[in-house]
Amino acid sequence: MDRQRETAPASGQPGRKLYTTLGLLGRDTLGLILPHEHVFVDLRTPDSPGYAEADADEVVGLMAPMIEEVKRRGVTALVECSTTGVGRRADLDLAVSRATGFPIVVPTGSYREPWIVPWVRDADDDALEAWMFRELTERFAEADYRAGWIKLSAGDDGITGLEERILRAAARAAARTGAVIGSHTMRGSVAMRQLDILEEEGCPASRFIWIHTQKETDVGFHDAAVSRGAWIEYDHVSRAPDAEVCALILRALAAGGTDRLLISHDVGWFDPAKPGGGTPRPYTHLTDVMMPLLRASGVDEATLTVLTEDNPFHAYSRPG
Repeated sequence: MDRQRETAPASGQPGRKLYTTLGLLGRDTLGLILPHEHVFVDLRTPDSPGYAEADADEVVGLMAPMIEEVKRRGVTALVECSTTGVGRRADLDLAVSRATGFPIVVPTGSYREPWIVPWVRDADDDALEAWMFRELTERFAEADYRAGWIKLSAGDDGITGLEERILRAAARAAARTGAVIGSHTMRGSVAMRQLDILEEEGCPASRFIWIHTQKETDVGFHDAAVSRGAWIEYDHVSRAPDAEVCALILRALAAGGTDRLLISHDVGWFDPAKPGGGTPRPYTHLTDVMMPLLRASGVDEATLTVLTEDNPFHAYSRPG
């Protein structure tokens, strides 16, 4: 086994917690976790008029029913993947969470160019690390609770100099806190470079999630990431043909990726660029369609528990 590879202990990781809008939660209090969704996103660049602005009551009114739908299906927590640069509003995540009594895991970090906000672009390396460390250990700038993880991104054709600076700062903050880093990365070669950078900064590959792994059609890169100990994430459930998604999951399981695979929808969300926040897509396809399809394809209940409960907790939890 690769020296960076770690496997979730059968004990459920005593001492590790999920850092959420409703406090720190242990594995024994959680069931199914959706590891990549969105409650609030603004995909316009940060210089756009009205960027990331919304009324909290309006956001709650649109998004709370969606949360209630998954609660009825046994989902116990959701990971918000909107970060600085794409309209992160930790205060609005908190409002939705409190209205539904449902924990949400919210990130610190920054999106890629050209969505990087001016103050992040202008900050020096120490300031970038200090900012992420502070949000992980103290509170968000816009809400009084702690970030659960670090969300980044990289350009499709390669990581830029600024994106590398942010990644290195994130790696140092992650090494100090045990937080996981997830990156919106479309190409396998870019993900491999990101893993190299993390390890140079003392952050193990096991604390990296390659978000949107499915976008890389060369599945050899998927296996390479797993062999280095990283998490791969297929987050296109409901957004691609079910048979295609199911086949990709089954291939990863057969290749030995069971304990390194995350599956989710990458849907939602309240969009402040649209009237009334737009029409969000539901978070229910995994429970209603994909899990039954996987069962029909021969995946047993123990493996489904690993994929939908153990792995998300193991990926996003850190020392309490």
